[in-house]
Amino acid sequence: MSDSIPNPVWTTCKDAAGIAGNIFAFGLFVSPIPTYRRIIRNRSTEQFSGLPYIYALMNCLICMWYGTPLVSADNLLLVTVNSFGAVFQLAYIILFTIYAERRLKVRTLVSLLVVLGLFAIIAVGSLQITDQMIRWLSVGSLTVVSLISMFASPLFIINLVIRTKSVEFMPFYLSLSTFLMSTSFMLYGLLNFDAFVYVPNGIGTILGIIQLALYGHYKKKSTQDSIEPLIASHA
Repeated sequence: MSDSIPNPVWTTCKDAAGIAGNIFAFGLFVSPIPTYRRIIRNRSTEQFSGLPYIYALMNCLICMWYGTPLVSADNLLLVTVNSFGAVFQLAYIILFTIYAERRLKVRTLVSLLVVLGLFAIIAVGSLQITDQMIRWLSVGSLTVVSLISMFASPLFIINLVIRTKSVEFMPFYLSLSTFLMSTSFMLYGLLNFDAFVYVPNGIGTILGIIQLALYGHYKKKSTQDSIEPLIASHA
């Protein structure tokens, strides 16, 4: 496990990065609110899927458990951000279930129970590991897999943007929040000497840069196309 550095400046920088990560993560947590306003207004989930919120809940629970003193040292800022994230995702899942059709409602509830069951198995199972180092390595490895899976999900959107040459399905502020959060927690992990934090968030930072670069490229291209005359002048 990481060795703590009794340097107040170092500690302050690390805590600042973690707090910034918490703030930027909040932007991600509230980003589905417009979607749910639409669902509540129309009293229907339409073509929306509840699976992203199920996956996000599982990720938050695993990362929250990793941040507890029972697993890793000096990672309480991971507990705070993922606790808030778990509450938001659970609220979204409940709302989705309320307005979903019966078949989808049952499927979502079953998925939720599976996630909660898996988390219980992970938490209780890891506590059976008496060696603190092995427990840290085991839960940390699950955290890396979970985070990389979450950060890999935008690859579909990136592919869609390239194919359609449109940023319609890649909101700028969502991409920006993802980049800022990943960068903050990458720095937090580096300053805490925790590879289980900085490696997956480093990958998230790279994917965030790619998304922002694509947004800038195709947004500019769309703007240029929109100002071109529809009918060529031959005067």
